[in-house]
Amino acid sequence: MFCLLGRKSPLISTRMKYHLSLVLGASLSILPLATPPSHAAETAAVASRALPGKGLGEHDFLYAGESKNRRAFIIRKGQVVWSYEDPAGKGEISDAVLLSNGNLLIAHQYAVKLVSPEKKAIWNWDAPKGTEIHTAMPIGLEHVLYVQNGDPALVRVVNIATGETRREFTVPVGNPKSVHGHFRHARVTPWGTLLIAHMDMKKVCEYDANGKEVWSFPADGPWGATPLKNGNVLLVDRRSVREITHRGDTLATFSPADSPDYKLASLQLAWRLPNGNTLVNSWFNEWSGTVDKTNPPVQAVEFSADKKVVWVLRSWENPDLGPATTIQILDEADAPEQVTFGDIK
Repeated sequence: MFCLLGRKSPLISTRMKYHLSLVLGASLSILPLATPPSHAAETAAVASRALPGKGLGEHDFLYAGESKNRRAFIIRKGQVVWSYEDPAGKGEISDAVLLSNGNLLIAHQYAVKLVSPEKKAIWNWDAPKGTEIHTAMPIGLEHVLYVQNGDPALVRVVNIATGETRREFTVPVGNPKSVHGHFRHARVTPWGTLLIAHMDMKKVCEYDANGKEVWSFPADGPWGATPLKNGNVLLVDRRSVREITHRGDTLATFSPADSPDYKLASLQLAWRLPNGNTLVNSWFNEWSGTVDKTNPPVQAVEFSADKKVVWVLRSWENPDLGPATTIQILDEADAPEQVTFGDIK
């Protein structure tokens, strides 16, 4: 054995040398002893592994998330070019939409507000006591639609210039008293209806501008339903992303199991990108723990139709974007306010 080790046989691995050194002590002093990697070092190596895509430079995008800090970011060419922070406010940013004129519409649980590029509040609506607002959408540049969790829960469209309520109707909930769990996200469709993810009713419903339900689909605690230009819906229920038709057919699915190399914590929203790929965020709950910076969860994953992961977003330092709830891709000129809801446009 000593002769074999003295010749530095290639059959003896570094880890074997380490364990033999514990037994033989100084007898192995002729060997270059290697300290086995610690768990922290191994974890750090995994965290620093090259991710698919170009990091922050993959897309231009708006980013905001439900966290203890109410922050939003605009990233262009890999750099944060604009950010917003609301340290004096309350709640969490559950929804954010960048309008074509540069104004930012935010729903942060206890209020809806429109913020100018100069970070001034152009318009604000506080949620009445006992209610919450987690989702809002612009209709043109003069109207805002929001869904108000509460007893009763309701959909309201207001003219932000005059303060006039243009449309209002109630929507059902599973438990009227458990306000926080009613809704998270709603979207006006290209065909003029409203998709609402009913979290506590375990379904997604589509309503016309008068509040009549015209379609529904079962889902287990859905957080988001995004209407697609082809008439289908991207449904996210935390555990998976599904593209479904109005007939109820499931055309495609994606789940964390399809991305085992990346830590997807809680799926909330998904978007179909102009290039045909699908983007889904992965939210981290700051109220249940702190982010492990040596092995942080990813914040978003972009995948192709064949489920190939082409971009992974993970930015918890320099800059720390925080948890991901909503991402709006800005690669192409976009005007999300160009929708119609009944006679309102």
